[in-house]
Amino acid sequence: MAQGQTRESVKMALDTLRANKLRSGLTILGIVIGVTTVITISSVINGLNNRVSDWVSSLGSNVFWVFHLPVIGVRPTTEQLTRKKLTPEDVYALRTLPHVVAADGGYQHVKPMFRVGDVAVKYNGKKVAGSILQGSTAEVADVTDLTLSQGRLFTDEEDHRAAHVCVIGHDTAEELFGQEPAIGKEVNIETGEYVVIGVLDKRKQPFGGGKNPNDNMIYFPMGTFHNLHPEDKDLWVSVKYDDPKNKALVEEEIRELLRVRRRVKVQAEDNFEIFGPDSLSKLWGQLTGGLVAFMIAVSSVGLMVGGVGVMNIMLVSVTERTREIGIRKAIGATKRTILTQFTTEAVTLCAVGGLVGVAVGAILTWIVYFLPIGLPATLSPLWVGIGFGVSCAIGLLFGIYPAWKAANLDPIEALRYE
Repeated sequence: MAQGQTRESVKMALDTLRANKLRSGLTILGIVIGVTTVITISSVINGLNNRVSDWVSSLGSNVFWVFHLPVIGVRPTTEQLTRKKLTPEDVYALRTLPHVVAADGGYQHVKPMFRVGDVAVKYNGKKVAGSILQGSTAEVADVTDLTLSQGRLFTDEEDHRAAHVCVIGHDTAEELFGQEPAIGKEVNIETGEYVVIGVLDKRKQPFGGGKNPNDNMIYFPMGTFHNLHPEDKDLWVSVKYDDPKNKALVEEEIRELLRVRRRVKVQAEDNFEIFGPDSLSKLWGQLTGGLVAFMIAVSSVGLMVGGVGVMNIMLVSVTERTREIGIRKAIGATKRTILTQFTTEAVTLCAVGGLVGVAVGAILTWIVYFLPIGLPATLSPLWVGIGFGVSCAIGLLFGIYPAWKAANLDPIEALRYE
């Protein structure tokens, strides 16, 4: 019996939609906008979360980074800016720790303001601008999991004698040499000629779309880099250890070693920073938390407007069908039956709006995914369920009063209504 009443109420709601297409469409527009906003923004956030997670995973779960300043999520203080910088000797010392399998120190030459490449690489009349120059030790590939598509990496011997060799990024090689082998070619970088001994595979990047600046990076032995840019003294240290279960132990060993080498007093705080990939994940979580709050705020406005619209049309519907309600009560319909009927109609209206919103959101997600900017939007089943569920809840919340008003109409007065 109850199922039959529910089906009848849903049928009446759909009949109302069909009979008043424009009015019903405008009524549920707020619901559609709210749900579309939820689906679209959540899809972009979900896709970005997946991309960032993959990128962080590619950095390795057993890696620590050491720098003389905090660089993730905080602004350095005056004291931190005056700290002594790390040195190549610190890198060599870290390699002696029992659980460390590789340690690398890297210098970069970039524009200070935006940390982007500032050098052009030339070959046979061709030029690639905006290249990032990096000087590293021979263990850079072991720490950062660099893979080569051609050639090899430089050796410790080439580092010690500051050999004029380099390893170039994927995009740099493609633009300079096309399909030709790059190994053995001499490229012009600033004031010198350098022999290409290796070409890197394409690197992963967290946000997709456009070119990855790391694919336009030129790696030099550390000694070679110092001859090019002795003014760059900020050393970024990367340490790879043997097993993730030794994470806490390795971090403490790194801290103790560097405190001794940097002569930090027992009661003083560290004058360097140690962090890992989990720091990037936490920072990204904070950023996406703000985006989720923004999404909820924007969609709530649309849903509340939609809810008010549904209440309005349901009150109009009760007024238009006052005589019908009186007849139904006269032939035995209870308050509960009338209440259920009008509540179900309101929920159905909002459910239709929710379905339309999900469909529009899915289409927008598809469009965003294939845009040239390449945002990695991925439809989230969880947020689809939340969006549709909230739209139905809005129908229930804003449909209760009109349903209560219909259920409490006096049957005699209702029959007299014209």
